[in-house]
Amino acid sequence: MTREPELHSEITCPHCGHRKMEEMPTDSCQFFYECEGCGALLRPKPGDCCVFCSYGTVPCPPIQAQRRGDKSGCCS
Repeated sequence: MTREPELHSEITCPHCGHRKMEEMPTDSCQFFYECEGCGALLRPKPGDCCVFCSYGTVPCPPIQAQRRGDKSGCCS
């Protein structure tokens, strides 16, 4: 039985500390995110596929699937 991915992650801006709970896309990675606190345009850290993997409390659904052993998705 396959576990369903977590679809919400709290992003924390590394510039101002603003936090916001966001819904993640299930079939792709989100490369850009504009902070509502300071307006900074966040991009993934080197080696990460998306802003949720870099600044969120939960990695994106494709990475969650990859960690469970599912080789499909955008990050495999």
